[in-house]
Amino acid sequence: MTKRLFSPDALFWWALLLITWALSTWSFDLYKALDARWIIKYPTAWRLPMEDGITSAINWLMEQASFGLFTFRDLTRAVAALIEAPYEIVRDLLIDGFSRGFGDNAVTIAPPLSWIAIIVTLVAMAHYAGDWRLAGLVGACFTYLAVFGQWESAMVTLASVLIAVPIGAVGGLALGILAFRFRWIERALRPALDLMQTVPVFAYLVPILILFGFGPVAALVATVIYAMPPMVRVTIIALQSVPPEVVEVGRMSGCSKRQLMWKILIPSSLPTLMVGVNQVIMLTLNMVIIASMIGAGGLGYDVLASLRRLDIGSGVEAGLAIVVMAIALDRLSQAFSERAGRDPLHVEGSIIKRHPWLATTVLVILVTLFLGLFLPFIQVYPEAMTVTTGPFWGRAIEFINVNFFDSFETIKTFVLTWFLLPVKRFFGQIPWPWGIIAIGLACWRVAGWKLALLAVLLTAFIAVNGLWAKAMVTVYLCGASVVIATLIGIPLGALAAENERAGRIIGALMDTLQTLPSFVYLIPVVMLFRVGDFSAMIAIILYALAPAVRYAAHGIRSVPQPLIEAGIASGCTRRQLLWRIKMPLAAPHLLLGLNQTIMLALSMLVITALVGTRDLGQEVYIGLTKANAGQGIIAGLSVAFIAMIADRIVTSLAEHSRKRLGLES
Repeated sequence: MTKRLFSPDALFWWALLLITWALSTWSFDLYKALDARWIIKYPTAWRLPMEDGITSAINWLMEQASFGLFTFRDLTRAVAALIEAPYEIVRDLLIDGFSRGFGDNAVTIAPPLSWIAIIVTLVAMAHYAGDWRLAGLVGACFTYLAVFGQWESAMVTLASVLIAVPIGAVGGLALGILAFRFRWIERALRPALDLMQTVPVFAYLVPILILFGFGPVAALVATVIYAMPPMVRVTIIALQSVPPEVVEVGRMSGCSKRQLMWKILIPSSLPTLMVGVNQVIMLTLNMVIIASMIGAGGLGYDVLASLRRLDIGSGVEAGLAIVVMAIALDRLSQAFSERAGRDPLHVEGSIIKRHPWLATTVLVILVTLFLGLFLPFIQVYPEAMTVTTGPFWGRAIEFINVNFFDSFETIKTFVLTWFLLPVKRFFGQIPWPWGIIAIGLACWRVAGWKLALLAVLLTAFIAVNGLWAKAMVTVYLCGASVVIATLIGIPLGALAAENERAGRIIGALMDTLQTLPSFVYLIPVVMLFRVGDFSAMIAIILYALAPAVRYAAHGIRSVPQPLIEAGIASGCTRRQLLWRIKMPLAAPHLLLGLNQTIMLALSMLVITALVGTRDLGQEVYIGLTKANAGQGIIAGLSVAFIAMIADRIVTSLAEHSRKRLGLES
């Protein structure tokens, strides 16, 4: 242990930390001694006018840019029309019904599908893809939406999902195929995908609003941009993973490049591609609250409105409705991905015998359409039969506040005084010149000069745009939250891996935390702890905890059995096996979990700006509220650059760890 603490590598990190601490502590004395205020605060006169340039560029696009006979505005209107037409059809089918004319002159042609018909259709799809257990789960989830009065909002959200998911999946598949066919496209797409996944959604809401206006079309465009990257990455990996012998058989059979793609590669990788579709669905549902800010409506709007009113009951109810829908669609898409790898059963006979569920669904739709004309409860779930849990949640929070307020305040004050404020003071006083140099040195030590140069350029971008102080607040809040999430998550992951019963309970808890929309965490946290950094930290920890737990559990379970048996033969106790064999060998997985925890924490920072944090997230949110595209994009890029530096550092550490353990040549 002593040798490790005083090895050349450890001495480098100790020296870097000590110099940073000294400069942070003596920063104001240093600036006074040198009479150089620029050491502490980047001079306004030195800032680059990027913000105004971006805003001017977007305005030019909308007002002056043209392509021959068509202007850029014509192009955005055409895209909006292509998206709006199918969205309106799906919305009419699920909620509004089909009509002719407008306003008072509108004549109803056909009502929407009844709630019974929609549930039966989804149950039929679940049974086709899986079994009766899945059909029961999906049916119960959507029945819950009707019984608890969330049906209409849920159908608005489902309409958005039914449009955004096909666009995201097909667009991601097309880009993935192009990247697989042409390496230069893959190299060009990689940084673009990194930015799409790390730039906060709020940052590109402003230009999308300017381009497409307020409404469901803008919300769908933002959702597709957010949800498409995983599909692109999964497509590339899936096509590259097709066994070479399968590809060779296709070539020997005389397949052209097109035939090889669509008759060999795509069918062979279909199960993996369906995993990408599943990711698109989950990210689309994760966007519903943010999308509601620019006109999406549905369950997301209900949660957002409840948050603005601090109505805990309604907010939790709408949030749980999103979770229920997410669980149903997640399990359904997973079942279709598993079915994609199986051969379909061939049944002889009539079409009804070959497709009994399809025939049942059509029959139920026709019967409910007819009976709904005479029996309203067939068409629309009776409002008198709805149940609400809103008052229960409200009373629960009120009871906790009345009886445990002093305890919560004591914990909050202790954590703020002895942890958050000292860390905030440390990062807040780091001089920007040394901060850039220190980050460059750290990246050079971890991964060489290329990453060091990239990190210096990215951090310099943050400084020259006058965002250094807010970037340090972002690093402080994200870093503090990630440390606590990791300290909680790794032991929970170890417990889940070592104890089967605990693993099931912890797994269910992590599933719940991952499916809850990020905004939902803010409602109870704000009600219990008020606004401020502490509330933001708690919300970030809850949102970012799952990867730390899952990767720790997976890493420990992945330790080769012969090594465990060797430890047992050497006389190791169960505790020694965990700490001396399993945990060291699981280090690469733990680092990957840390990577994902950092990414989720950074993505949550923009949302926590609603509870009073003064970081880059607040800059992005202010840019949205003021419709200042330049401000939002610059701040969003700054968050993305922090995420990219952290990602490259942790990924390099994970690779070094694998090589050191002999897991990679």
